[in-house]
Amino acid sequence: MKKLYILSALALAGVALTGCDDFLDDNRYPLSQQVVNASFWNNPVNVQNQVNYFYEDYLGYGNATGSGAFYFTTLSDDQCGRTSMTNWNNQNVPTASSNWSGPYTEIRRANLIIAGVEGSTLSESEKANFIAQARMHRARQYFDLVKKYGDVPLVDRALDPADTEELYGPRIARNTVMDFVLADINYAVDNIALQSSKTEFSKDLAQAVKAEICLYEGSYARYHQKDDARAKTWFGYVVTAGEAIAARYPMCSDYTSLYKSFRTAGGGYDGLTNNQEVIFMKAYEKDVLMHSTGDYSSASDGIAGITRDAFDSFLMLNGTLATGDAGVYDADTKTVSIANLLEVRDQRLAMTTYDHLIFQGGQWAGPNTAPMWSMTGYGVAKYDNWTLPNSDNTTANKQYNCAPLFWGARLYLAILEAKAELGTLSDADLTTYMKPLWDRAGFTVAPTLALLNGINDPANHDGVSSLLWEIRRCRRNELMMDDGIRYWDLVRWHRLEKISTDRGVAAVFQGANISMVPETNIDTAFKNGYLDCTYGQARVWEDRQYFYPIPSDQIGLNEKLTQNPGW
Repeated sequence: MKKLYILSALALAGVALTGCDDFLDDNRYPLSQQVVNASFWNNPVNVQNQVNYFYEDYLGYGNATGSGAFYFTTLSDDQCGRTSMTNWNNQNVPTASSNWSGPYTEIRRANLIIAGVEGSTLSESEKANFIAQARMHRARQYFDLVKKYGDVPLVDRALDPADTEELYGPRIARNTVMDFVLADINYAVDNIALQSSKTEFSKDLAQAVKAEICLYEGSYARYHQKDDARAKTWFGYVVTAGEAIAARYPMCSDYTSLYKSFRTAGGGYDGLTNNQEVIFMKAYEKDVLMHSTGDYSSASDGIAGITRDAFDSFLMLNGTLATGDAGVYDADTKTVSIANLLEVRDQRLAMTTYDHLIFQGGQWAGPNTAPMWSMTGYGVAKYDNWTLPNSDNTTANKQYNCAPLFWGARLYLAILEAKAELGTLSDADLTTYMKPLWDRAGFTVAPTLALLNGINDPANHDGVSSLLWEIRRCRRNELMMDDGIRYWDLVRWHRLEKISTDRGVAAVFQGANISMVPETNIDTAFKNGYLDCTYGQARVWEDRQYFYPIPSDQIGLNEKLTQNPGW
């Protein structure tokens, strides 16, 4: 049975689920249609395998040659992309979009499971467990829709073509939808069975999902809606959910092990399943399900590197603001070492980027067989495991290191931020939740309220306290390029303007300092001594970017739908 749960995470690659051949061959009801065979739902194996399809919603490092949610989501102040770095996620109203249709497909799947299980002969405990898992994923899908579209139609049961009133219903106020999401996730927390596998949907996963959802909603209420009462309520939910499980997921000592661990031959793991910090993961396996994150992030044709703004955000090891950004140029090898900069800063930076700049005209190949280069000069080493064969790292669909999806640091940072927003953060909290992060990053001092309040970074243009700014900094540095987190952080904090060329921060569009390199050895664009990531283009701010446009085909089908402002 344990093998079932490991491989069910690989289902979207077409991998057969061990022990379920009969189900796969004979009994897979298409959940795009109404399941009419009531006896189907009386079999817990059938139900479990329908629930297992929700693993497809967790992108992780991607599948085969497709992009994933780590490294590839470059629209933020952390990265400069390759060709479309000046574009927003949306530039025009699409005819159709999987951002809209995808979640509703999964919501229908959840509603069908709930209806089928409710009418089944399963035991009450089995029913509650399966319904809870379906409701957790329904909550995640509505949360995704609300983040992107705001007000959305709310469907809480499986519909058929005769249900025209609900099929073509109006948009429901986002707060109402989020209250519905909260009810779903609370049911999941209360009713999902206790499970131990890191590839199973568990009660602890539901708590972690709740903390993430509530952190977003608390911030949105405070910074967009100016509703402090709602903000405090939702921040309180973050603390309750996070502290209920945090002690079970302490920090591991090796930051890189979260990203580079892989499944070994014979079904054992060299990392994530034995990593005390991991709550939930996506399993990859050599020649079974693999990805291309390492290949794309170590390419010789221009990768999306971290920005100067991201590089400069890492503190010195003594807890002070970073100083200096000039590496050491070697004229003989035409390489620039930045080891001198990395050794005195938060060590998560040294584990995120390479110790040499990689730019067009530079010659540093590092562990690769050909010189790598980045749009920003800074490489991305975070997801590359060079203990594996070189060909496995530099070939598409050949990487098999596993992806963390929810883990201790992500949970600890949610608790820290929520408590800072509530004004209840204490030195004891910093010792419990922030010091372990700083310890594995190599800091020589411990975080205290006095220290964080005293930093007063001049780069803080967010209108928040130094304390909250430093909590946000720690979140940024710890989770850099992970799971698309940074973009949605900027959205919920009402700071998306930061990544526009007209209202934003200049360093967001700059790369490394290459002023020490002779111009004849630089093939990439640069300005004022720094690599220039705009290439003369602009990403002009538009208020409408806080919401995605609703696809035109949906508005054409449903006259009750209205378009988002500005679209």
